[in-house]
Amino acid sequence: MNGIKLEEHNQKSFTDASIDKAVLAFGSCECHGEHLPFGTDTFVSYDLALEVAGRLERAIAVPPLWYGMSRHYRHKPMCVSLSNRTLTLVIREVIESLVHWGIKKVLVINGHDGNIPCIEIATRDVKIEHPDMGIAVLDAWWVTAGDLLPKDTFEVWDGLGHGGEGETSIALAVVPHLVDMKRAKGMLPDMDTKVKLVWNFSELTDYGATGAPQKATVEKGRRMKEALVDYLVGFVRRMDEQNWRFETR
Repeated sequence: MNGIKLEEHNQKSFTDASIDKAVLAFGSCECHGEHLPFGTDTFVSYDLALEVAGRLERAIAVPPLWYGMSRHYRHKPMCVSLSNRTLTLVIREVIESLVHWGIKKVLVINGHDGNIPCIEIATRDVKIEHPDMGIAVLDAWWVTAGDLLPKDTFEVWDGLGHGGEGETSIALAVVPHLVDMKRAKGMLPDMDTKVKLVWNFSELTDYGATGAPQKATVEKGRRMKEALVDYLVGFVRRMDEQNWRFETR
């Protein structure tokens, strides 16, 4: 993956590479139970970003953001959080920095639920300010992975949950040395599927995790990662052909 990480470039190598696409990974630093590292959301989203950028032409992965809006996860150590206002501004200014240097095709890969509203506001504002830009967002890979894989892939709750079956599986594929399956446990809250009740995480579980992380396997994680990367690479190539605009009929 030589030349994929923006931070490893210099003035000459960056200019010579004629970069026109950037992949941005946003994550968090927060508890995911006793079995996963605090940086899980960033480890996963950045790993996906590197894999995607590595298969594309004229693309780089921007250094990831290790902090997100995580105040709703503060009941267990250790949480480092930005406010919604701060995170929205950071995301916007990072993308505007790319625009300044001629990178007008941006794919955002998000790893944390609390970042979703901030990413939506920031990218919408940038698009309004720079209507010639192409901006795409994968805001919830944990949902998309479940949609891409066979319905019988996961055993409990469609693999969902904070530090649950799906997230623990992909962590086993990305950072296996940081996963302690002996300590994997979560709870299953009874949540309405149509109307969202706003929650703090302490209301959903006695632990730092929901779902069934004990059902996770590295094979499930590899299948999730492969499906996501393949889809995102195909998406970006399709967008390049369409000039990052909708096809109309």
